[in-house]
Amino acid sequence: MDSRAPLTKSVHHRAFITRERAGVSLLFLMNGFMIGAWAPKIPEFAGRLGLSESMLGVMILIFGLGSLVMMPLAGSQIARFGSSQVAKWTSVLLTPTLLLLTWVGNIWTGAVAIFLFGGLIGAMDVAMNANAVSVEKHMRRAIMSSCHAFWSLGGLIGSSTGGFLIEHIGVSAHAILVTVLAAVMIGAAWPTVLHDAPHPEEGRHGSRLPLSPLPWLIGIMALFCMIPEGAILDWGALYLRNELAASVSLSGFAFAAFSLTMAVMRFAGDLIRDRFGAVTTLRVCAVISILGLLVIGFAQSTPMAIAGFALTGIGISNIVPIAFSAAGNLPGMAAGVGLSVVTTMGYSGILVAPSAIGFIAEHTGLAVIFVGLSALIVVVLLLSPLARHADNAHH
Repeated sequence: MDSRAPLTKSVHHRAFITRERAGVSLLFLMNGFMIGAWAPKIPEFAGRLGLSESMLGVMILIFGLGSLVMMPLAGSQIARFGSSQVAKWTSVLLTPTLLLLTWVGNIWTGAVAIFLFGGLIGAMDVAMNANAVSVEKHMRRAIMSSCHAFWSLGGLIGSSTGGFLIEHIGVSAHAILVTVLAAVMIGAAWPTVLHDAPHPEEGRHGSRLPLSPLPWLIGIMALFCMIPEGAILDWGALYLRNELAASVSLSGFAFAAFSLTMAVMRFAGDLIRDRFGAVTTLRVCAVISILGLLVIGFAQSTPMAIAGFALTGIGISNIVPIAFSAAGNLPGMAAGVGLSVVTTMGYSGILVAPSAIGFIAEHTGLAVIFVGLSALIVVVLLLSPLARHADNAHH
């Protein structure tokens, strides 16, 4: 026993950052970057196609439907070919979609483009999360929070530069630049992504839905904190533009401020959780996000709203990785089964809920919506004891 202890210690020491970890982190970065670059384009996209708030809501719903259609397909392909193959090829197909969104000229081609964009974002998301789980097992170390941090960092880079670039070099030049940078990231990641074997057993399990209420309750936690995330992504820029009269450059900072604090807190997330445990971490995060959403809703000025977005990012940052960890470590359940329920429920929050927000916002305005969203986080707070399953990862 003693002779083996120092060996595992040295492996841990050596393997904090490995090629495989760098590869999967780059995939998260690229996926977040594409979403981030899209956020400041939304007002321009809506203007070009002459969309009202409720029509834009329908478009965002189509984005969500694309994801919900393609995520289970990605799952079945991962079962056949392994997560690395699916992650690589979905990222290649995703790369040109922002150009499509920039060059479509009417509502129908816009709908097709946004369906493909949403679908490939979602499919790649499932594959890269599955690959991160494989890398965790391979390294025997938690990396999920930092992978999600790279996703937020990509979102931050894409959204904070987007408004500025669109204003200064134009819509098409911005889209071409984003596409080239995304291709460079994939090229760098390609040789380093952990090649995993197909997972046929996940394919077999995947068709049966779990009867235990646990994954569904954790799914509700993920759903209820990803709805505000989706609301900020899709409506944050518009809220600053329309209700607080911010400029195009400034309105990009809604999602940017949110992504910045989220990325910073996610890089610290694994350490904070190890120190305080998942339940305490989740409770503190929930309270901070409730405060943040209230600040956004009651903001009298753009800087105050941006501060609210930043606070909300701190709060929501580690709720999602904790929910994912808890889902992957439920007692007596294959990791893939719990994860697929929570992933699909959680992402439907980012994908489908913002379209409903569009319909409500036409009657109430967005300020009321952000205040109302804080009630969802109260539910997450009530479900917080379930986060204890996330701590099983280390034992």
